[in-house]
Amino acid sequence: MIPDRRQRRRQESIEEILDVALEVMAEQGVAGLSLGEVARRLGVRPPSLYGYFASKHAVYDAEFGRGAQQVQAVVAEVSERVLATATDPGEALEQVATAFIEWAIENPVYSQLLFWRPVPGFEPSPAAYQPAVDLIELSTRMFADMQERGWIRADVPAEEILRDWTILTSGIISQQLANAPTDGFQTGRFTAALPGLVAMFVASYAAATSSPKTNHNSTTGKGPRNADQR
Repeated sequence: MIPDRRQRRRQESIEEILDVALEVMAEQGVAGLSLGEVARRLGVRPPSLYGYFASKHAVYDAEFGRGAQQVQAVVAEVSERVLATATDPGEALEQVATAFIEWAIENPVYSQLLFWRPVPGFEPSPAAYQPAVDLIELSTRMFADMQERGWIRADVPAEEILRDWTILTSGIISQQLANAPTDGFQTGRFTAALPGLVAMFVASYAAATSSPKTNHNSTTGKGPRNADQR
């Protein structure tokens, strides 16, 4: 029982450090993370943190893994649901995009860490990056599934379709976080363009027998985003 209790307490301490580090990055910028400031807010001496993380980059790595796991879970859940219930590609993709993009807008620190390169010299470890790899594979399977249903063109590799989809969704996220960072998903100038952009995407990749029914005037939904494809 004692080792289990100690392990649980250690994990709780790790999570607390990561929570505070996230707060610091939200205030000072991702590259502005200071372990000294994290220690000050926790009420401990800076060397105490090295019992949990060997370096500042180790903290970044843990945060990267945390964010990648979160967004992968969000996209996995909505993808499975919409493929079971949606009746056309426009409906399915708008829901998936909404979930992804909304998560990214609500988690700007993780979005910067996952999708941009804000920290010089930092590269995520294979373990931290694995959820991002899983997300890419999940999204590729989603487009392959749509091809099998006759929803989108089958003469283009699913990987290529995913590439273009990533450019579209990432562009919305980047524009909003860079130019309207205080706007939420529902009120953002750039997220408001999502339904029309999805309709354009579907029209570009529509199969000959597909008849997308995306509502160009829709302003509701939830939006996803693809993890870093470095």
